[in-house]
Amino acid sequence: MEYRTLGSSPLKVSAVGLGTWAIGDDFWGSVADSDSIKAIHAAIDAGINLIDTAPAYGSGHSEEVVGKAIRDRRDKVILATKVGILREKGAFNRNLKPESVRREVDDSLRRLGTDVIDLWQIHWPDVSTPLEETVGEIDRIREQGKIRFLGVSNFDVELIERVRKLTEIVSVQPHYSLLERTIDAELLPYCAGQGIGVLGYGTLAGGLLTGKFKKLPRFEAGDHRDNFYPFFKEPTFGKAQKLLAVLAEIAGERGRSVAQVAINWAIRQRGMTSALVGAKSPSQAQQNAAAGEFALSPSDLERIEIAWKEAGLARPAK
Repeated sequence: MEYRTLGSSPLKVSAVGLGTWAIGDDFWGSVADSDSIKAIHAAIDAGINLIDTAPAYGSGHSEEVVGKAIRDRRDKVILATKVGILREKGAFNRNLKPESVRREVDDSLRRLGTDVIDLWQIHWPDVSTPLEETVGEIDRIREQGKIRFLGVSNFDVELIERVRKLTEIVSVQPHYSLLERTIDAELLPYCAGQGIGVLGYGTLAGGLLTGKFKKLPRFEAGDHRDNFYPFFKEPTFGKAQKLLAVLAEIAGERGRSVAQVAINWAIRQRGMTSALVGAKSPSQAQQNAAAGEFALSPSDLERIEIAWKEAGLARPAK
């Protein structure tokens, strides 16, 4: 596994990280906690040291499962969670008011079974709360030793600049994959130039970039990925199949899986620190981790870029 420094922090994170929304067991289909714990153990054993979770994933359930899994492995893990999204009556509500932030950190620490969070990330902007109030409270929490470093998630460059005038952040977590490249234009170059770490989520586009979906799927009840991701609709789904054909060719030549090629592409992009990938089983975790053990060649990357353009996946400039 390859390890990289996260922004201006001393944290060394695996180039492939473990995303844990799926193990919240309420949005991506059913998964047994015992299987999730086995998957987390397999990821750690395979060299993944970055585990990313959030209170919003299963209304705290993901954090609880992560806490159980790392109980005797805390020293092997860089633990990242988030603040600012509350699940209320099935809705995802943004709340970065200081009193809510104070409650959230203590709730997360309890569920995770730890006394400090390595990376605390503002999950989404909350336009109803002045940023100064939120950041001021987070700085007080950091001074209390409950968190080590601060990051943001789903922030654009303008908002990041506003935060950086108030306090230090070491990372940003945006949506990023071969099917979602909006951040190529501004955010990735900015972070690369400013020394800010980038943790990309949605790396496998809800599983589409594994290559297993040859026709539009019908997901089981409780699996909402086709609503969250815009890729399981035409014309994007058909265009993605053209790109996947090239990924499959490269995977065959390298003795890798299509998913590993897609993950490796993401971590080879300038400015990217780590690609967060979910896993519901030990085998998935092991396969994902192996994507951080090789490097696509410049010619591989060029072939993928050409295929991406020829498939018509580029979005028109705004």
